[in-house]
Formats: sequence, structure tokens, C-alpha cells
Amino acid sequence: MTREEKFMMEAIALSQNGVRNNEGGPFGCIIVKDDTIIGRGNNKVTSSNDPTAHAEVVAIRDACKNLGTFQLEGCEIYTSCEPCPMCLGAIYWARPKVVYFANSRQDAANIGFDDSMIYEELGIDLDKRKIPIINLGSEDALKIFEEWQNKEDKIEY
Repeated sequence: MTREEKFMMEAIALSQNGVRNNEGGPFGCIIVKDDTIIGRGNNKVTSSNDPTAHAEVVAIRDACKNLGTFQLEGCEIYTSCEPCPMCLGAIYWARPKVVYFANSRQDAANIGFDDSMIYEELGIDLDKRKIPIINLGSEDALKIFEEWQNKEDKIEY
């Protein structure tokens, strides 16, 4: 068994523990840096009443807390299922070097976790989406963007 397969088995075990503990859906994730697990997460959507508590997001939060940083440079993510659009966005913001996944998004759809509608919505004009997305207050909000742009002591990311 390769080191990658061993780490993936850890992510899969987290997904099973979450299911057996009624914490949420069957998803687990670990984050590895220098062959050490620095972040763990399993889906906790239903147990925490948090729709963002997907395994990858929980693991990213744990890893960043443990590393004392907001990015995961040089890290590997092992997740029991192909990341959904939200998790994929979080992963790109965290900037790991690689992501490994076990089950595909089609496997997830087959058991009721179908995120194809979200992928489709991303390509549709705002005024045609299922949930209205309405631009409001941009004149005032742009002033804050300008303040950020001119801020001398900001931390870039």
C-alpha cells in the first residue's frame, strides 16, 4: 500500500465514523504536511446545523488552526469524495499542492448528494438563477474596496 493510499484510508475511516456517530453525510477528509496529518474533518452538517460543515471545510479549518496560517501551501488533501463546488472553492483559496479523492461526484449523486444543479447555476446569468442574486449597494461597497486597496498595512492573500 502506498503512502497516499494509507492517507486515503484515514479519510475514508473519518467518513465512516461520522456516519456511525450520526454527525452528517458519509464524507471524510484529512490534510497532510510533511507526512504528518495536520487537519481532520468529517461532514457535520446535520449535527452542527451548519450547511458549510462539509468534511473538507472542517479539515481546512482544523489544519489552518493547527498551522497558525490561512493557507495550506505544501499540503496534500485526501478526501473520501470529489469536492463539491463550495469545498472546491475553499480548497482553491487554501492553496494546497494536491487533492486526492476516492468517490466521484457521480457516486455521491447516486446516493442523494447531487450537486450538479450548483455546477449548472455557476454558468447561468445572475438574473436567470433559481435563487435570485441581486446587485444592491455597490456604490457604498466600492468605497470599502478602495479603502482596502489603499491600506498600507494589509495582509495580502
